[in-house]
Amino acid sequence: MNVLVLVGSVRRGSFNALLADATVAALPAGTEVTRFDLTTLPFYDADRDESGMLGESVEAFRFAVAGADAILVASPAYNGALTAEVKNAIDTASRPRGSAAIVGKPVAVLTSAFRAEAGARVLEQVSVALRIAGADPREALNAPFVASFDADGAVTPGVRAEIKALVSSLVRTAANESAAA
Repeated sequence: MNVLVLVGSVRRGSFNALLADATVAALPAGTEVTRFDLTTLPFYDADRDESGMLGESVEAFRFAVAGADAILVASPAYNGALTAEVKNAIDTASRPRGSAAIVGKPVAVLTSAFRAEAGARVLEQVSVALRIAGADPREALNAPFVASFDADGAVTPGVRAEIKALVSSLVRTAANESAAA
């Protein structure tokens, strides 16, 4: 199994990156993990895409999406919304329409925002964008950072249990979809 990890925060010490790392650590042994740096993607431009001018990073990203059995997206709440990096990645992965590599991919969406309400909005926004792109957002985890991490930046036992349940469900879904294909 190959899981593609996309983190929409580039800040050092990002709680969303820590949440993604904890989720990756809970994946079954032998799982291949690819973490794609979203800052390498140019903003999506349909005209440049149609003329093949979006560049190597877009090709590499679409190749990573195509090779993934499942995708893990972690997005903080910037002003109460998903980050531009995450939205741009979804837009880029959704093309070309009709044959985009993201179509049908099971996706788990994570967020660690200051307030649970902001996290809930992010989960909704990311899930809507993924569904419109053709992906299959299945699992979600809203882990407000004020209550989800200890003083050393490790996830709390309660969040760790939620992560294990999320990972178990995502792996099962990806395996079932792989077997059906």
